[in-house]
Amino acid sequence: MTNFDVSAVDLSGVLNKNSEEKAKQIPDPVTFHLLCMLPEASEEYDNGLVKAEKTIQFEELLSPVLFVAKMGPDAFKDTSRFPSGNSCNVGDFIIVRPNTGTRMKIHGTEWRIINDDSVEAVIQDPRGIQRV
Repeated sequence: MTNFDVSAVDLSGVLNKNSEEKAKQIPDPVTFHLLCMLPEASEEYDNGLVKAEKTIQFEELLSPVLFVAKMGPDAFKDTSRFPSGNSCNVGDFIIVRPNTGTRMKIHGTEWRIINDDSVEAVIQDPRGIQRV
């Protein structure tokens, strides 16, 4: 296995981009995959107490709620698996199993690429939904 020297990589072309250029770095899902963003966890409990940073990280990591940002060209096209059509659409909040998909951080925001059959429910308002 070859060691990779991170210090030799010039990231200035990525880190110094404006918001529009950074948005172009968001991957496009292929085949039957969905690109989803994790909503940020609240920094406070309902009673106003501030959550520990580790608690916020844990809630985001294991959140069952995702926001659908993009769909691959073949998502929900298999009519034998999806006889009623799409389970969700771009712009929907969905429920999935915690830790579903391929995790990545892009400019500080956590994203996941999931399979189209990982969607278990669509919800209108994700506030108040927590993993138990």
